[in-house]
Amino acid sequence: MSPEALLDLALEATRAAGARFAEVRLVSRRRERLTFRDAALDGAVDERDRGLGIRALVGDGWGYAGTHRLDAADVRAAAEAAVRAAGATRSAAPVMLPPAITGRYATPVGENPFAVPIGEKLALVGAADTAMRASAGARRAGSAFKGSRAELSALRTETRFRTSHGTDLEQSVTLCGAKLAAIAASETDFQVRSYPKSFEGNVLQAGFEVVRALDLPGRAPLLADEALALLDAEVVPAGRRTLILDGSQLSLQIHESVGHPTELDRAFGEEISLAGASFLLPERLDALRFGADRVNLVADATTPLGPGTFGFDDEGTPATSTPLVRDGLFVGYLSGRDAAARLGRPSASALRAESWYGLPIVRMTNVNLLPGAGTLDDLIGGVDDGLLLSANKSWSIDDLRLNFQFACEVAYEIKGGRRTGRLFKNPVYWGRSPEFWGNCTAIAGPEAWEMWGWLFCGKGDPVQIMHVGHGCAPARFDDVSFGARS
Repeated sequence: MSPEALLDLALEATRAAGARFAEVRLVSRRRERLTFRDAALDGAVDERDRGLGIRALVGDGWGYAGTHRLDAADVRAAAEAAVRAAGATRSAAPVMLPPAITGRYATPVGENPFAVPIGEKLALVGAADTAMRASAGARRAGSAFKGSRAELSALRTETRFRTSHGTDLEQSVTLCGAKLAAIAASETDFQVRSYPKSFEGNVLQAGFEVVRALDLPGRAPLLADEALALLDAEVVPAGRRTLILDGSQLSLQIHESVGHPTELDRAFGEEISLAGASFLLPERLDALRFGADRVNLVADATTPLGPGTFGFDDEGTPATSTPLVRDGLFVGYLSGRDAAARLGRPSASALRAESWYGLPIVRMTNVNLLPGAGTLDDLIGGVDDGLLLSANKSWSIDDLRLNFQFACEVAYEIKGGRRTGRLFKNPVYWGRSPEFWGNCTAIAGPEAWEMWGWLFCGKGDPVQIMHVGHGCAPARFDDVSFGARS
């Protein structure tokens, strides 16, 4: 059955079952993830799935069902299941249906990541491992260097979306990225240095050109050097100091302390799985001082390279840019149509689903910190005694997304406006979100601004994994509590 015939059948079956409105999504997805240990392929995932998701409206209640069996009988059964579910629910406010639209969106891809031969990917990682070992051998004899780890990721999601009142959308989203890490160990310690960030590395909306631009072999020697140096480094002295976060760490800070608490379903108390409430309650909208005047954060589903960029969200709302914090004031939420209407506001085009089997829920798009002025060196120049932190190791944040703690791979000492060359290991910093952002004293400018992608954001019950983005430049924060992880 053709895609058009499947979509027509699903819409007809949903109407016949009693829905007054229906949305159907036909989703095809491919995910490739290659992991490497010392340049040898350690794991390979090449997953593909295809299915149909149906969201039905009965009265003011929504219901959802999906199926990967795309024959007529199973599509009709899914439509009937969605209508039954809708009949058992009721929206908190009358549902306002949007006008019908048509449109197309596709990621600009320079080089198809799924077409690059695996031998070429192996050679790239092998060159990085060779460069790392050469540098480690020159720096320290013996067995302290324990090897390299690498990861290459690619994801493509193709969606056809139609509604019973005439909306017809088509989009194709492609993501690609990589990570490289150096491992060093002694009898009493273990250290890791990652590039361009930890976990899955940096994954952006583009093709394999993202991986080539990272120049993994060129960055490998520094990673080996720093992993070995951290074995001999001191731990960070506890206290309160000025902190600069580079983009890799700041992007996760934004994700946890800004992105999740501004999800409107959490603020309404309607999604509390996975540390899921929020201190940003609706009565604080346009009233709470979230950060310093220079802090401006937006949820922007149109940002180039952003993993949270698209043409339309999964209820068919065109991509938008929505202010969340303006001049330090909390002014907006990530939202879908129905939740936003309860506050008298337009949707932030943030209703998203992992694939056909997931009910669309409020998810981050690209939550970006707008740039300030100057370079990273300018930020450092304003610090008499402080630290520059890079690459997350672990984090913890409470259920309200208010109190947090982050551990990083490395802290670089700053004295008299300069980096001294001294490293500290196992740095940890902590605080409360509004006070932390209120102590933001500088943000680097557009020349230092980058997009950072996070591929595995979990939310919902059952959990859905979503790719999101955070654009930012390094930023400086005063009077931050520091310590060391044992």
